[in-house]
Amino acid sequence: MKKIILLVAIAILPAFGFSQSILDKYENMDDVGAVILNKGMINLVSKISSMTDDAEAKEFAEVAKGITGIKVFITENKKISADMTATVRKYLKNSSMEELMRVKDKDVNVKFYIQNGKDEDHVKELLMFVSGMDKADVSVHGRKLETVLVSMTGDIDLNKIGAITNKMNLPSDLKKAEGNGTK
Repeated sequence: MKKIILLVAIAILPAFGFSQSILDKYENMDDVGAVILNKGMINLVSKISSMTDDAEAKEFAEVAKGITGIKVFITENKKISADMTATVRKYLKNSSMEELMRVKDKDVNVKFYIQNGKDEDHVKELLMFVSGMDKADVSVHGRKLETVLVSMTGDIDLNKIGAITNKMNLPSDLKKAEGNGTK
């Protein structure tokens, strides 16, 4: 009986959020650059930022307190890029994420998605997917990137992110998106 209970518990654990994200398959894949920041590293950066007299660093530290993870995946491989596109579509279909905004410039497409949080000012996840970069004049360390995928998870306060982005030199279209589309 104990074995059956243990097997049932193991089988249902993924339903409670203990499973890996389907995006994690890119972490150790050849031809994919990956940067994974876990809660411990984010806390360390937040603590260091909060120790300074710089107001912007302190605001960043406040935003970082709510972030539990940041994952960035980049590739120049067309086959992996196509797989990323299919995986993101599947991920979006199986989640409660909604499109926040999209930007198209020639062949480059940038899409932002959010998963709503505890109220309209908070989100559980921000997802950015950039495709079509192979046709643009963009390269990093000599690599001609095809696709970029960024996921930020946690209890993210859109008001705090908005305060930081207002201080950045962003195009006006991006500033308009802050706070829009959450409800």
